[in-house]
Amino acid sequence: MTMKTYPHWVFDDSPIDDPFGYGERAVQAIGAFKHPMSQSPKRRFELAPWQERIVRQIYGPRLPNGNRIVRKVVLLVPRGNRKTAFCAALALLHTIGPERNIGGLVQFAASDRGTARVAFEEARNIIQTDRRLKPYVGITDSRNYLGHLGDRTRMEAISSDAGLQHGRTPSFVLVDELHAWPKRDLFDVMETSLTKTPNTLMLIATTAGRGHTNHAWETIQYARKVASGEVEDPSFLPILFEADPDEDWTDEELWHRVNPGMPYGFPDLDGMRIAAREASTNPGKRDAFRQLHLNMWLEHSTSPFVDMEVYDKGAGPVDPEAMGDAPCFIGVDLSSNKDLTAVVMCWRDEDDRYVVKPHFFVPEDNIELRASRDGVPYPRWRDEGLIEATPGPAVDYKRVEEFIREQTKRYRVEEIAFDPYGASAMMQRLDDDGLPVLAFPQGWRTMSPAISELERAILSGKFVHGGHPVLRWNFNNIAVEYDKAENRSFHKKKSKDRIDGAVASAMAVARAAAYTEISGSILSYI
Repeated sequence: MTMKTYPHWVFDDSPIDDPFGYGERAVQAIGAFKHPMSQSPKRRFELAPWQERIVRQIYGPRLPNGNRIVRKVVLLVPRGNRKTAFCAALALLHTIGPERNIGGLVQFAASDRGTARVAFEEARNIIQTDRRLKPYVGITDSRNYLGHLGDRTRMEAISSDAGLQHGRTPSFVLVDELHAWPKRDLFDVMETSLTKTPNTLMLIATTAGRGHTNHAWETIQYARKVASGEVEDPSFLPILFEADPDEDWTDEELWHRVNPGMPYGFPDLDGMRIAAREASTNPGKRDAFRQLHLNMWLEHSTSPFVDMEVYDKGAGPVDPEAMGDAPCFIGVDLSSNKDLTAVVMCWRDEDDRYVVKPHFFVPEDNIELRASRDGVPYPRWRDEGLIEATPGPAVDYKRVEEFIREQTKRYRVEEIAFDPYGASAMMQRLDDDGLPVLAFPQGWRTMSPAISELERAILSGKFVHGGHPVLRWNFNNIAVEYDKAENRSFHKKKSKDRIDGAVASAMAVARAAAYTEISGSILSYI
C-alpha cells in the first residue's frame, strides 16, 4: 500500500505542467515572505526542494481558462516536517498574494480553537516579521483575524467545536489535523461552500490517526485510491508520506522515507532516536511514535500502558510490616458496587521505591457467574486470600470502610485518596472522624500526571507490587487514551475488564510522590 501511494514525483524532477507560469509565481511569492525563525539572509522564507515541488504541483497545472486544476489537497506528513509554517505560507498566497480573490475569505479550521490559532499565529508572525507588509495588513489578534486593507480579503481561524459556518463562501480552507476532529459537520459545510465559486482550494494537512470508523480515515482512503491510480480525479492531489503499520518502526531508512524534511534537519534525527529509545519499552509512546513520527494509521483508538515483562520486574517481595513508621498513602477506587473495588496502600522504602500492597473486594453472590463473565478465577483468588468476597449481590461498602480504618490503626497513614464518584458518604464519615481524606478526581488534569509518575516508577524498576495476580490482571487491562493536549487517562480495553487496582495504584503513588519528608508535608499535586 505505502509504496504504491508514495509521492515519488516530489523527488524525481519530473516535469510539472505550468502553462501560465502560476506555479513559478507562487514559488516566487512565498520566497518573498519572511519568517521569524528563518536562518536565511533577511529571514527569507525558504522552501525546501520537496516543498517547492508541492507548490508547483498545486498552482502550476491549469485549465485553458486559467483556473487551477487542483481543488483539494491532502498532505499527510509526520510531525516535525514544518507543516504549519508551510500551510500558513500557502494561505497567505490567497490572502495577500497573487492567488487572492478580492473580498475573499481564507479560513483555518481545526478541531478546537487553540489548534486553529496555531496556524493563524504562523501567518500573523510572517506578516509581522516583514515591515513592508504591515501597512497593507490589519490584524485583530483577539479575534484570530487578519485582512488585506486594500481589497478586504481576510483570514480567520475557526474550530469544529464552534457554530457551523452556513452562508460563508471561503476561497481557501486549511483543514488542520483532521484525525483529531470529533465530528464532520463543519467539514461538510466548508466543503460544500467551496463549490459555490470557481478556483477555490481546500488543503487538508494532517498526521495519521487511529481507528477505521471516522471521517479522517475515509478521506485518507480516498486519497490512497487516487494516489494508486484506482480512482482518476485530477482535481484531488494526494501527498501521502506514510508507513504501513507492519513495517519496522525502528528502521531509520523508513524514518527518512516518510519524513521528507529530514535531509534538511527537520525533524531532528537525534531527537527521533531519543524518542525511539523511550518508545522501545513503553507501548503508549511506541504507538505515539508510530502514529505521529511515521504516519502509521493505527487500528486501535487506545494504547496499552506498559509492557507486562517490564511490569513483572517489580514482583519482589512486599512486607508492609518492614516499612515501620514510613508514611503510608492509600488509593481507593470503589468502582461499581457490583464489581471489583480496590484499596491500594503505598510506601516509599529506603531505596526510594514505591512499595504497594493491594486489597480487593467483590460480591460473594454469583461469584462463579462473574468469574465466567470476566474470564478470571474469582473463586480461586477468594480461596487464596487474594480478594475478599463480601456477602450479598454487591460489594459491602461498610466492610471496605472498616478495612480502611483498620489500616489507619496499623500504619502511619498520611492520606486516603478517593475517586470521589460514589464515595462521598464514606469520605464524609472518615473525615468526620479526623482521618486524612482527599478527593482525587479522575479527570485529565489530575490523572495524567499521576499516570506519568506511575509509569516512571514502573519503567525504572521502582514499583514493587509483589506479583499480586489480581493487580497484574488490572494493569494488563489498561488502555491509555489521549486528549488534544496529549494528557493521558486510563480506560478498559474491553467492557468486561477491570482496572480498579491500577487506578488506585496511580492515586497512591502520586500522593506518595508529592510527599516531602523534609517539611513533613504533602506538596500540592491536584
